[in-house]
Amino acid sequence: MDFRGKSVVITGGATGIGFALAKRIGATGARIILFEPREKKLAEAVGALGALGIDASSFAGNVTDGAAVEALADFAWRQHGRADVIIANAGVGGVRTEILDTDDDAARALMEVNVWGVWNCIRTFGRRFRDDGRPSAIYATASENGLFNAVRRNGGIYVASKHAVVGLMDTLRNEAPATIEVGVIIPGWVKSDMTRHADAAMDADTFANRIVPQMEAGQFYLVSHPYNVVRMEERWAEAYAAFASYAPREPGDEAMDVALFVERMRAER
Repeated sequence: MDFRGKSVVITGGATGIGFALAKRIGATGARIILFEPREKKLAEAVGALGALGIDASSFAGNVTDGAAVEALADFAWRQHGRADVIIANAGVGGVRTEILDTDDDAARALMEVNVWGVWNCIRTFGRRFRDDGRPSAIYATASENGLFNAVRRNGGIYVASKHAVVGLMDTLRNEAPATIEVGVIIPGWVKSDMTRHADAAMDADTFANRIVPQMEAGQFYLVSHPYNVVRMEERWAEAYAAFASYAPREPGDEAMDVALFVERMRAER
């Protein structure tokens, strides 16, 4: 996606990763709209972007509220004629208990933001993008925890939510028309409100400087932390070993592959 002159909506955009992306994308000449519930944070972020010469505005609301996300889209269309890009970045952590001891309400609240919030954004904006047929882009922020389990204990519902985001976006890229670019952002440890005490975390501006060129290049996996490959190899080595021991390849096994079956059914129509 060439962001120059584009209208870019970023949820959770007033701080952390979202704000860093706003600065980096805004520097290309994009017009930025920030969305989150905290009006004071929004005003501070818009002021900071304006001081950098970036065209920025804001709209307050919560991604868990479908009507508020629809109102955000209406605002973008009023402000700029349309939105060209949605970055569904809003997310929360904070549920740091083992799965068997996690409070149901706390788990559901996290999923409301991290999964249903993304769902609301990609569907509300995606339908408009599909209907007008103009070049657009949909991005969502997942996590390294969407590719492997970086939080080995005391965070299972968070890990599950980020796996869900990767799954949604991977499916969306196969369903969306060619006019809509789709990408999933995979942060590792990045300094933000969620990780403010993590001295070893990557600076948010450094993160954005790595991610935005990948967006501009049309990549799907938008990655940042090189050591992630070690953890991915660990995970898949264990899975491959299980298949090698208990379900090795055998003649005719492709007959039970769902993707190949669907391809055959479509070819026969």
